[in-house]
Amino acid sequence: MAKSKKKFYAVGVGQVPGIYETWSGSGGAEAQVRGFPGARYKGFSSLDDAQTWMSAFTGTRERKKEAPLNADDETAANGKDIRIYTDGGCINNPGPGGYGVVLLRGNKRIELSGGFRHTTNNRMELTACIEGLKHLDTRASVVIFSDSRYVVNGIEKGWAKRWRSKGWMRTPDHPAENADLWRQLLDLCDFHDVEFSWVRGHAGNPENERCDRLATRAAAGTDLLKDTAFETNRTTRPVQKGLFD
Repeated sequence: MAKSKKKFYAVGVGQVPGIYETWSGSGGAEAQVRGFPGARYKGFSSLDDAQTWMSAFTGTRERKKEAPLNADDETAANGKDIRIYTDGGCINNPGPGGYGVVLLRGNKRIELSGGFRHTTNNRMELTACIEGLKHLDTRASVVIFSDSRYVVNGIEKGWAKRWRSKGWMRTPDHPAENADLWRQLLDLCDFHDVEFSWVRGHAGNPENERCDRLATRAAAGTDLLKDTAFETNRTTRPVQKGLFD
């Protein structure tokens, strides 16, 4: 009897820890462990088994030197009290997802993350911003760095406010996607003084990459939360793909 083909590759310790569906190629698991000291990885025939194995690594944290802000980050953060870096994504899309947040205020640093059992990339990008702002207990001046053009343009170009003014309709015939999360984010932005700045993902920005690791580990964890709004809505209409994902 032929052995079952391994379809999931879990990287517990490597360049970018997470669960991968391919071994070879620049986006595969091999690239994350090749030449990485002390790399830990394993192949599995089921996603559940891979997630269970990865759960042993979700509490570990990389030891790395604190990097200074990039010049572009310093410009964007001028006059702002708090810098928040965010990232979110899924294992497949839709699928198990996670978000990661790094909050910086002076010498203080806070990291946040969480995972959901079935969601989308865009919902995790929005959730990361929401969770970062919700962590602030008083009104603050904030710049949020995100590699999601969907999120940044939605706020900075006024798309979300326009959708809200039209009863969360993108066009007369099409509702705006993720209205529940956009509503929360706009409310938080109305309370705080918030600006959004786009950063290129996987381009060497240390805090963006840290958020990516936090989100990846959260998505690969166990006991993931239920994204109730998404799981309920997807039974009545399909997710719109391709525009931002």
